[in-house]
Amino acid sequence: RGVLGLDGASCWAQGGIAAAIGPGDSTAQHALDTLNSGARLNQRSATRWLAESAPELIDWLTQLGVHFDRIQGRLALAREAQHNFPRVAHAGGDATGAELMRSLREAVARRPNLVLHEFTEALRLRKRGARVVGVRVRDARGLEADLLAPHVVLATGGLGQLYRHTSNPVECDGAGLALAHAAGAELADLEFMQFHPTALAPRMNQEPDQLPLISESLRGAGALLTTDGGIRLMQTHPQGDLAPREVVAREVQMALDRGQKVWLDARMLGPLLPVRFPTVFGACMAFGIDPRRDLIPVVPAAHYMMGGVRVDLHSRSSLSGLYAVGEVACTGVHGANRLAGNGLLEAIAFGRELGLRLSRQTGIEAPLPDDSNARSPQLSSANDRMVQQKLRQIMSAQVGVIRSVTGLMEALDHLDVLERRLLPGARSLDRIQVCRLIIEAALARSESVGVHYLTTAAPGKAWRSSVA
Repeated sequence: RGVLGLDGASCWAQGGIAAAIGPGDSTAQHALDTLNSGARLNQRSATRWLAESAPELIDWLTQLGVHFDRIQGRLALAREAQHNFPRVAHAGGDATGAELMRSLREAVARRPNLVLHEFTEALRLRKRGARVVGVRVRDARGLEADLLAPHVVLATGGLGQLYRHTSNPVECDGAGLALAHAAGAELADLEFMQFHPTALAPRMNQEPDQLPLISESLRGAGALLTTDGGIRLMQTHPQGDLAPREVVAREVQMALDRGQKVWLDARMLGPLLPVRFPTVFGACMAFGIDPRRDLIPVVPAAHYMMGGVRVDLHSRSSLSGLYAVGEVACTGVHGANRLAGNGLLEAIAFGRELGLRLSRQTGIEAPLPDDSNARSPQLSSANDRMVQQKLRQIMSAQVGVIRSVTGLMEALDHLDVLERRLLPGARSLDRIQVCRLIIEAALARSESVGVHYLTTAAPGKAWRSSVA
């Protein structure tokens, strides 16, 4: 719906791209770390292929024009949680996504055979029988048209905007999953939503759509999580502040639920902060926080969906003609929790491989769809936007870092209430449906694993009366 390379979550990615290219490291160890992070629910062949593809992809991106950070001519590699070696290549300190998307956008601009439709919204997938043959779109003027093609690739990102606190931009609202589900594509692993433990906490009485992320790389460089009185939050965990993300996120959330504040103490990094972490440094300074001398207030934030449109190693969905890459896809490489640095890596690896494969398929025409009279969704209304805010409250309180069966069931009841407030075709109906699918997936998995953590207590009681 925005500008290629400037809108969407990829340009906000800070940490970098994981690749086993450092001394002593190996692709086998990268794959093993990925499996351990994902609680071994990963698709093993996809995980192995991803790790083996990573070193060559770094070379390819460098040739494409991505300026990775270097120290004395060698790639600078950071270590993040659950990596046994420093293997995360980064650019601009903590602006890897922005540099990556700059390079890719420039590469697209050099290709005269590519046509961009910016500020254009996908309304629904068009089908001919069981095959996807295009997409119905609406441009900035409100005009609708069909874009027909022999192959349709979803690369719409995640769904963090369904939660109150998220690191994702406004475009990441689950629209791609809604499109795929409405067309009949199979989805998978929607219970696995990763919450980053350290987003910059919002100011009092403010609810921004997107929170600045405080990269895990700061903790990799020595920053520490503390609570009131300077007590270290993760001091009893064997891996300390580099414990698995889901563990750290739960500890932060439980401290907040006890009425404590949680801080990231990065003061020991001092003058390194504006040089190595300029994005984080700038975001803190904009909030009136100088991390060289001040503690950084943090909260967990919805960050990355491991589930999505189920695809195979060739990015093919269960529907003929439909493919998915990036966060909207479920390749199985992440299992129950994504290893840091594997998000951009997965999008690049599967995206490039799919692009090469489809470019070799010539002479295929897109048949005309057989649903030309289908209705398009309505534009947003004031009531629609109000429902979206309530939806974010429900998901955060009941389907967030800590969940319970009782809370999940109550969340379904609240979704029913919200749905009755909307007119047929309202845009928020798609978001409600995606939330319902997430909750149903969470209820179907009765054991706690990875980011899916169930407790016997029912969370979120403080706000419920204001939602129903």
